[in-house]
Amino acid sequence: MAKQVLNKIKVQAVGGKATPAPPLGPVLGQAGINIGEFVNQFNEQTRDRMGEVVRVEITVYDDRTFTFVCKTTPASRMILKAIGKEKGSGKNLLSKAGDITKDQIREIAEAKMQDLNASSIEAAMKIIEGTCKSMGVHVKD
Repeated sequence: MAKQVLNKIKVQAVGGKATPAPPLGPVLGQAGINIGEFVNQFNEQTRDRMGEVVRVEITVYDDRTFTFVCKTTPASRMILKAIGKEKGSGKNLLSKAGDITKDQIREIAEAKMQDLNASSIEAAMKIIEGTCKSMGVHVKD
């Protein structure tokens, strides 16, 4: 008999440094997942991405087992890293957080391509440019 999916959870954790402490522990506990087992598996799988924020999709089955898929770092984090800032502009129309070049946008789009709903690198670049605009980051031509 096939396992039945009980729940799907999306969380963000720091690669290689996940702990059972909040905010991760309570979310996993409510879903009935063995927190220690998840943390060990996650840290092992993301050891090469130490310190990066990693998005994770966890599928919980009816026998309390789980599987998870690690996604790429959020685009906003990649943009902030590229411009060397801690956060974007709170008022994107009035003040700018920084400048980013088309080459940097292409690099981010290529890294995010597997997670984006885009058929070409140019379409992926437009998605990343939209994220830049909403964060108050000016795109240099």
